[in-house]
Amino acid sequence: MGVTYIRRFRMKLDLAATKLPEPVLPEGYRWLAWDSRLLDRHAIVKYGSFHAEIDAHVFPCLAGIEGCRRLMREITRQRLFLPDATWLITRESDGSHTPDDCGTIQGLVQAGAVGAIQNVGVVPVHRGCGLGRALVLKAIEGYRHARLRHVSLEVTAENRPAVELYRSIGFRLARTMYKSVAHEPAHSF
Repeated sequence: MGVTYIRRFRMKLDLAATKLPEPVLPEGYRWLAWDSRLLDRHAIVKYGSFHAEIDAHVFPCLAGIEGCRRLMREITRQRLFLPDATWLITRESDGSHTPDDCGTIQGLVQAGAVGAIQNVGVVPVHRGCGLGRALVLKAIEGYRHARLRHVSLEVTAENRPAVELYRSIGFRLARTMYKSVAHEPAHSF
């Protein structure tokens, strides 16, 4: 068993010093506020967003639907879970009454009254529409409503689009960390 080290960034945003726009969704998309009945829908979007990405290697629970359900249950059962920073984006499917859930974000409060954004996920077919930005801005509204002054998040450094998104919103690098990831060694014949 080999080990690889994945570089991760912890990024922070000073809410008092940052003016941010209102979160806006493209036409046809809508917000669903946190409701415990949406837990499975959040988990399905989380799985669709992460299972084929590097984060599924860094956090193996993201590689399977059951792991995503378990993660959602763990997040929402925490004492410092913040429903006002937890959102689902959905879009009505063409001619169907089945919603097309496509984005998810969860919020926690850490020690020191710092908001902690968890798992910004947008399924691949909906990327490039501004949903990630909208999710982060919507979560930040929840943190402001809770009267927090700072928000943090962690991101895999290789996920350049996400890093650039967070920087464009005003997040700044606070710390670089390395997460060990076990993997099977490659065999040569």
